[in-house]
Amino acid sequence: MALIAFVGGTGPEGLGLAMRFAKAGEEIIIGSRSEERANRAVETIREKLPQANVRGALNAEAAAMGEIVFITVPYEGHRDTLASLADVLAEKIVVDVVVPLELTKRGVRAITVEEGSAAQQAQKLLPRAKVVSGFHHLDAHLLQNIDKPMQGDILICSDNREAKRQVMELGEKIEYVRSVDAGVLANSRYLEEWTALLLNLNRIYKARTGVRIVGI
Repeated sequence: MALIAFVGGTGPEGLGLAMRFAKAGEEIIIGSRSEERANRAVETIREKLPQANVRGALNAEAAAMGEIVFITVPYEGHRDTLASLADVLAEKIVVDVVVPLELTKRGVRAITVEEGSAAQQAQKLLPRAKVVSGFHHLDAHLLQNIDKPMQGDILICSDNREAKRQVMELGEKIEYVRSVDAGVLANSRYLEEWTALLLNLNRIYKARTGVRIVGI
């Protein structure tokens, strides 16, 4: 059982994933730029899961302590956050859940990233880390509604096969969710862009959509 840390873990997606992993019995560290916000997030988790093994820390401390480190910061802070953590994240499994998005009058649009995707940008900034991309398509609101099972698949991609395998196993600790091997890290571009489509579908249909791959 690996110690799981969240950098930027007080936002909706990070908090939701932390809740689901805590429910599965994992040890969790919630990182934030503010220790106060981190501790508030811990209290939120413990209100729903009193026995959760979770604690708060500053982002740098969380990154240093975690064995598997999830990056759940807003995209505008992605580059600077990772650049500042390059040394402490060396040799670690880093799961990038960040999606480069912008709001327009007609909905949500994916932002073009010079490196190809947020995850590829992460690998460039963290050359000694084992970067994995995934978990983009799990709705944050549904993740936090821990009394209801999640539905759908988690698409996971990475250039490091062993890191990808470990993250796929971790993903399936979320009840009723299946991990799907989505290939090399370059495919993270499609996973990130697909998130924009799902958010637009949510708006059109007043729904909370996910992804399920059939035929495999």
